[in-house]
Amino acid sequence: MALIVQKYGGTSVADCARIEHVADKVCAARRAGHDLVIVVSAMSGETDRLLGLGKNLAPRPSLREMDVLLATGEQVTIALTAIAIEQRGIKARSFTGAQVKILTDGAHGKARIEAIDEEQLRAALAANCIPVVAGFQGVDDVGDITTLGRGGSDTTAVALAAALKAGECQIYTDVEGVYTTDPRMVPEARRLERITFEEMLELASLGSKVLQIRAVEFAGKYNVPLRVLSTFKEGAGTLITYEDTAVEAPIVSGIAFNRDEAEITLLGVPDEPGTAAHILGPVSEANIVVDMIVQNVARGGRLDFTFTLHRNDCAQAMEILEAHRARIGAGSVVGNERVVKISLVGVGMRSHSGVATRMFQTLAREGIGIRLVATSEIKISVVVDEKHLEAGVRALHEAFKLHAAPQQDCLPQTARKQA
Repeated sequence: MALIVQKYGGTSVADCARIEHVADKVCAARRAGHDLVIVVSAMSGETDRLLGLGKNLAPRPSLREMDVLLATGEQVTIALTAIAIEQRGIKARSFTGAQVKILTDGAHGKARIEAIDEEQLRAALAANCIPVVAGFQGVDDVGDITTLGRGGSDTTAVALAAALKAGECQIYTDVEGVYTTDPRMVPEARRLERITFEEMLELASLGSKVLQIRAVEFAGKYNVPLRVLSTFKEGAGTLITYEDTAVEAPIVSGIAFNRDEAEITLLGVPDEPGTAAHILGPVSEANIVVDMIVQNVARGGRLDFTFTLHRNDCAQAMEILEAHRARIGAGSVVGNERVVKISLVGVGMRSHSGVATRMFQTLAREGIGIRLVATSEIKISVVVDEKHLEAGVRALHEAFKLHAAPQQDCLPQTARKQA
């Protein structure tokens, strides 16, 4: 008997039949004695439809008005879900983000949660009523509707679980948990029984679509037990938790990839202190996030400076850099939107060497050239031409034997670091 926050994604509430299925699951959990708070996304495809409507009227519509428009998607599903639950004899009440008072900053389209007033939710729970909350949305300090960005319903659910001190936050989706990689690309991919917050954070940031990165950040920061499950198949899913030091972690837990990468290179920039700041300053002022950064060895007082970013931001960043090119002193600005990022993730990398060598050897055997490399304690990322994505992921999945049951060591004994 515990308080559980359950979140159902767009595919789970895609139509009335699926909403009724969700209502059956919710009511079964309620009759088992659990207190529940439900968070739902818009119906599958609805957010894209609404985006299309706005862009039909203006190529760059007001972000404030787009938030007002996009928030209507969840308003439909909270009402329908509450109706379906009440039809089964259990009290339910729908809440928008503003009604709950999910307070955010004013960054329309990618707002961040600053505070949650859980008073109304606690009152509903005390009245033996199931709150059904709109994911993805909140309200700023002047009362404007805001949205949290793609996948923001996950963040809503975890933030509510943290505020309410829930026993578990359950994310229901169309997959049975977190896999070693996308099973649609690699059919041999294996569901993980558990994974650490740190690994899940890396996977989410590197392109895994199972959870939004901010949701994992919230869960780790506030120690919210987080579980990914399938709406359509029974099973234990994947538990996301802190690292279990009693068991040696696998060297590589999973492979993430991101198709939304782009690469920008400034050719012939001056080799002077402050050049990187002159390049990236105007980009960051436009709220564009930069990922990997590489500058080559200077020759003749000039060097090339390359960075990656989200593909949707590439055109705007190119415009900004062209406008500042003379001040920066660059010869030219070159963009490339036909690249992808592939990443190995695993907390076991901390205590093993040889992972990068095996990764590079595997890609070389497939004839895949590496454009950029970035590493951390538990991840190695490479940028490659997008035509090599599937071959690269499949080869790496096989090379690190991720299809098999967890192993203590998939590298030669001589490659392990000495304790």
